Amino acid sequence: MTTTSITPPPIIPREKLDFDLQGGIPRFWLNGDPFKTRFFDALSTLFPVGERFFITCVRDFKDRITDPKVLQDIKDFTRQEGQHSMVHTLYNNRLKAQGVDVDAILKGQEKRLFGIIRKHTRREFTLGITAASEHITAIMADCFVERPEIFAGADERIRALYVWHAMEEMEHKAVAFDVLRDYAKGSYSNRIRSMLLVTALFPYHTFRIMAHMLKVDGFSRWQRTKIWAKGLWWLYKPGGVFLPMTAKYFSYLKPGFHPWQDPVVPSYEPWVRYLTESGDPIEAGNRLHADHAPT
Repeated sequence: MTTTSITPPPIIPREKLDFDLQGGIPRFWLNGDPFKTRFFDALSTLFPVGERFFITCVRDFKDRITDPKVLQDIKDFTRQEGQHSMVHTLYNNRLKAQGVDVDAILKGQEKRLFGIIRKHTRREFTLGITAASEHITAIMADCFVERPEIFAGADERIRALYVWHAMEEMEHKAVAFDVLRDYAKGSYSNRIRSMLLVTALFPYHTFRIMAHMLKVDGFSRWQRTKIWAKGLWWLYKPGGVFLPMTAKYFSYLKPGFHPWQDPVVPSYEPWVRYLTESGDPIEAGNRLHADHAPT
């Protein structure tokens, strides 16, 4: 069924992790840079409703599945996504205290995902959206973890949170895809159309939320123009955030694609070991970051 010789790691729900999000985290926690900070802040506002959407779309097809391994994977996927939603809700409470209209953002997400997309499209298509989104988050996670310069100067707590989220995204990256292919019997056309929709909507809504955040931060129109110019170059320049992910993004469009044709990142095993030894995700994140430090 899976066209790869890679042995996937187990999907491990890690619960009750403490990222100390109530502590004194700077407003611009990523090296004092408003654009970089608000990029990740905007992602966080999308996760709580998005994770619930993903869980719902996978579970639409649960009654077709009898394989106990697949059912256990869905259960563990659900627990991981549930934890992500809970932790990012705490994260988003920080943003709300800064004046960001998190409630309106969540309400908009709810309307788009549940009030429009799930109401007006087939379940195979909504599962395709889930599989496409899981692919994008997995390759973004790969990028953020293996390129320490992206989180250079970041607050250790937020960095640890995104490293944890990244590792778990890689663990469960094939769950929705396997359900789509093997049980929903989603067509190749369905897979491509849903990926194109995600590709369009993901940056649009991220940037729209960021625009709101930067206004809340009190920057003038001219200041925001300069922030956007510098920040978009950071995202899209050669060697920037997005272009190194291009090959992995387009691999999803191949007819014979499977997520486990690409293994987890080299940092995965050390991070799991550090977290197991310390029980502290912040310490695990710091030790992993130290591994990448120049010698």
